This record gives sequence, structure tokens and C-alpha cells, in this order.
Amino acid sequence: MFPSQDVVKLILKDHRIAEDLLRQLRHGGPSGRRHALREFVRLYVAHVRAEEAEVYPALKRCAGIDDDQIQRGLDHHDEGIEALLDLLEADERSPCAWDARLDELVAAVTDYADETERTLLADARERVTPAGRTRLGAAFARERAEQLRACRGDMDDVRRMAHG
Repeated sequence: MFPSQDVVKLILKDHRIAEDLLRQLRHGGPSGRRHALREFVRLYVAHVRAEEAEVYPALKRCAGIDDDQIQRGLDHHDEGIEALLDLLEADERSPCAWDARLDELVAAVTDYADETERTLLADARERVTPAGRTRLGAAFARERAEQLRACRGDMDDVRRMAHG
């Protein structure tokens, strides 16, 4: 049903898609921004939920990733959720405020992606077999797809993440 792929490659692909959507938010017109923001919300919600449900527990259990490293990932997710809520609550008619909140979101997401790629994903490449990364990739892809089906890409989706 879902193509089996290395979980590291799937997560990296999501990070590059997120970067592209953030560029569209920065440089797009009003309708393009609305579309990019909706797609970013959907991607972020699905990605975070799939990582937290499938990837983090497996890396802790099978790869010996320590609690501190997992907690840093969770903290980065929370920072991104907070910055995303702030952006969604900003009024696009006030470009300075909207741009400032977009800058905060970009910083939060960039910091998260950078640290994840340097630590968790590097450790996964080193400590998890290719077959294990493929199995984990399949589980990540299934959860991500379920989350994408359930997510409309609006403020309510992000609020639900912020509150449990």
C-alpha cells in the first residue's frame, strides 16, 4: 500500500518540502500565501505526529537514542507549533507583524530541521540497519498519510496539537 523507503530519506524530503513552502510564504502573493500556509500546516501536523508516534519511540527503543535527544526534538516541535499558531493568528493586513511572525516560524523550523538532521537522523543512519530504516519508513509513511487525511490545514489542527 505504501512504498517502503528509508525513514531518513522520508524525513529529509519533508524538511525540503517545508523549506519550499516557507519560501512561498515569504515571496508569494495573497492567494499563494494562503495555499502555502494551508499546505505547511498539513505537512507540519502530519510530520510531527508521525515522528512522535513512530520514529521517536523506535529510535529510543532500537537505536539507543537518549531521553535528552528525544526531548529536544519534542521541544523543537512545540516551538514550531507555538510559532505556527502565532502566524495563523497574525493579520495579513499588517505586513510587518505578519512578516515578524513568519520570521519566527522560519527560525523555529530551520533550527528543528538542522538539529534533527545533525543528530537524530545521523544517529539513525549509523545505528539502525537499512532494513530497520525501511520498516520504520513504512510506519512513518502510514502514520503521516493518516494524519494528512485527517488534517484540514487550519488553526484548529494546530490548536489540537498544542493542547494534546
